[in-house]
Amino acid sequence: MTFSPCNIVRFCIILLCIFCCACTTGERPSAAAAVPPQNERVGLSVLDQSPLDILYYPPEYPKLKMIGKESSPPVFRIIYSRPQKNGRAIFGALIKYNEPWRLGANEATEIEFFEPVVIQHQEIPTGRYRLYCIPTPAEWTLVLNSDLYSWGLKTDPAKDLFRFTIPTIPTRPPVEVFSMETTEGAPGEALLWIAWDDVKAVLPIQLPVDRKQ
Repeated sequence: MTFSPCNIVRFCIILLCIFCCACTTGERPSAAAAVPPQNERVGLSVLDQSPLDILYYPPEYPKLKMIGKESSPPVFRIIYSRPQKNGRAIFGALIKYNEPWRLGANEATEIEFFEPVVIQHQEIPTGRYRLYCIPTPAEWTLVLNSDLYSWGLKTDPAKDLFRFTIPTIPTRPPVEVFSMETTEGAPGEALLWIAWDDVKAVLPIQLPVDRKQ
């Protein structure tokens, strides 16, 4: 072949076409494949199916403190996880009657009193307690226990400190996500509501003297 200017130009065009074909037909990693998802990069876990929640009395305490309407500590705080019904039969099935129930999921539920209170004529000192339940169809027994930082259903009855029995109340429609809520009751009284599926119950708590209006 004679390397005339035309042949040189033609040869360069052929090389360029071969190079472009190789680039377009070869497998190259996409941008999504080159950069792993955020969770994979830092090793984050997936969202818990029974998320942790914190409940206060007075209701909405953190918001009230943030806007300057509360300066004292809360009366009490509950830390618990919130399982979902997901079409399951709950009481008498998933949760057995006459057996301890953690009042939630995952780690044991805990309640902390920042001031002394009175529940069913029993004086409850300031402090942190494990809170669990022994349900029956007609009533629940709520128990304050000193065995903190416990997982699941491991219960040591020897560490039970106080017990309170409250009647159950049928509820419709069913409550999908296990829930606790605090409201104001009679003067000088807080109400702790507990509800899941077609059952709810309420525990009255007598407030400290300086909290009574």
